[in-house]
Order: sequence, then C-alpha cells, then structure tokens
Amino acid sequence: MDALDMILKYIVLPVGGFVWMLFSRQQSHHTDIEVLKAQATATKEAHDREFKEMRDNFKRVFEKLDGIEEALRK
Repeated sequence: MDALDMILKYIVLPVGGFVWMLFSRQQSHHTDIEVLKAQATATKEAHDREFKEMRDNFKRVFEKLDGIEEALRK
C-alpha cells in the first residue's frame, strides 16, 4: 500500500499536473491564434476595400481627364 501511495504522489500526480498545464497552455495558444487569424482577415478585407475605392477614384479622375481632353480637342 505504501508503494502505491508513493507512485501516486511522485509519479502520477506530477505527470497529470504537467499534462494539465500543457493542455491549458495549448488552449490559450489556440485562442490567441484564432484571434490573430480574425485580425488578419479583417485587415485584409479593409485593405482590399480601400484598394477598390482608390481604383474607382482613379477611374473617375481618368474619365474626367478624358472629358477635358475631348473638350479641348473640339
């Protein structure tokens, strides 16, 4: 009975505690990674939206320049 008590105290409990610590740390890292993925996605979508707006603005500017050029050629 003493041998079983020593095995539980000095082998099973420390290993169980270590496994629990690894599990909780892994869960924390998983959460952090998901948050970073969400932030990266939001940043990419915002960048794409701004880039599309800039393209549209350039398109409008070139249309106005074409209109000015056309008016000057007449």
